[in-house]
Amino acid sequence: MLEHLVTRAAKTTPILPLSAKSLAAWIKTQAPFLQAWIKSAGFKAKPGSFVLLPDAAGRAALILAGCEDGVDRWSLASLPAALPAGIYRLEEEDLSPDQASAHAFAWAMGCYRFARYRADAKEFATLVWPKNADKAGVERAASAIALGRDLINTPAEDMGPEHLAKAVEKVGAAHKAKVTSIVGDALLKQNYPTIHAVGRGAATTGIRAPRLIDLTWKGTGGEKGPLLTLVGKGVCFDTGGLDLKPRGGMMMMKKDMGGAATVLALAQMIMEANLPLRLRLMIPAVENSVSGNAIRPLDVVKTRKGITVEINDTDAEGRLILCDALAEADTQKPDLLIDMATLTGAARVALGPDLPVLFANDDDLADSLLRHGRNEGDPFWRLPLWKPYRSMLDSKVADIANCEPGSFGGAITAALYLAEFVSPTTKWLHVDTYGWTSGKGAGRPDGGEPLGLRGLFAFIADWVKHSGKSPVLPKRPAPRPSPVSRAAAKRPLPRSRPRR
Repeated sequence: MLEHLVTRAAKTTPILPLSAKSLAAWIKTQAPFLQAWIKSAGFKAKPGSFVLLPDAAGRAALILAGCEDGVDRWSLASLPAALPAGIYRLEEEDLSPDQASAHAFAWAMGCYRFARYRADAKEFATLVWPKNADKAGVERAASAIALGRDLINTPAEDMGPEHLAKAVEKVGAAHKAKVTSIVGDALLKQNYPTIHAVGRGAATTGIRAPRLIDLTWKGTGGEKGPLLTLVGKGVCFDTGGLDLKPRGGMMMMKKDMGGAATVLALAQMIMEANLPLRLRLMIPAVENSVSGNAIRPLDVVKTRKGITVEINDTDAEGRLILCDALAEADTQKPDLLIDMATLTGAARVALGPDLPVLFANDDDLADSLLRHGRNEGDPFWRLPLWKPYRSMLDSKVADIANCEPGSFGGAITAALYLAEFVSPTTKWLHVDTYGWTSGKGAGRPDGGEPLGLRGLFAFIADWVKHSGKSPVLPKRPAPRPSPVSRAAAKRPLPRSRPRR
């Protein structure tokens, strides 16, 4: 991906991003034959479209690329695979740093491809880094998204609990973080019974054994920095257990570790940016399988916190492994606790695949994350921790049931279950995500997607500036229209580009 963005090149072909509005102004300044050419090509600056304009010798002299007004992070993503092989540059006069960064990000994302199991090679065009772009920020986001996508896209044969642990170890080693794992029956000895209960059906030893992966890291703030704890659901494959899913329900269950993949990618961004905080990342990693020792409906399990749980549905396993990790995380009294999980189908029914659901026990933090998500084009939508629904989790034989008996408010009751394991004084955000995208086009191919990643990083970077306190954000500025370069609007199409 990032190898298709270069610092400089001797010979390049210019690309001029234009919105439909700015195209109308630009085209009036051009020669009649070019106006006729653009009209005959049917180019209307639709986002993602482009047209090649020739010089007098018939060579491509300029590419017009359609984009949205304002900061557009995706429209140029179609170009790397569609343009002829070569090196290109943006006509970047009047491009703001945000716009330049967004176009560079789009180019990088347009070069993403999950090719682990494919022999065919894919060639992409190359772009010279726009001079105003935040190179480090674009590289950080693109690398993290690629990591999250690769982990989610990898099938469970090659992405079991041990494989996921090795992925965490690799990221940790790159940033001198400490990584440990509690594996198999050691989970019982160290009091993580619900993680063990869910994962024992796959194995209690070996690469499929359940485990709790734990990464710790200190940024520039050292021991004085605020403590951020991230928890991610790492169900590497979910059959539903004895409450077996139908075939259609299992087809995408390699993505049930999407929460773990997203928080690992987020941890990588935090460490690469060397944010002044202390970081703890916890991933309970299991496979929810069918076997003779698998957890059964109506079993009662005692959790790390001492709360007993009646198993109403073995397919509501994600909250079981999360509750032990959250209980442990809460004992450290983190300044902020965030968990992410592909937790409920109810969240997808409510908001569809693109909007991760946010639950929070702190309004200021929730508002800040929502704002950052909108600003980054990586949105969340908040649902309430509606306490009257807690009665839906009542059990006649245990302290709580792992899910409601009916089909109402499933995302809310799942969040309320998790809230039982977090102290009211701990600032906590819970994200119920899909971890997948379908049919979004260039830059966002069908497959695993760490939804909310960019919004979360921007939120955390802002949060830590306020020493771990809830930030108060200014009003969001109105989007800036995509400008036509003043010089580009006045000058005719170049005959050739001199070598530099």
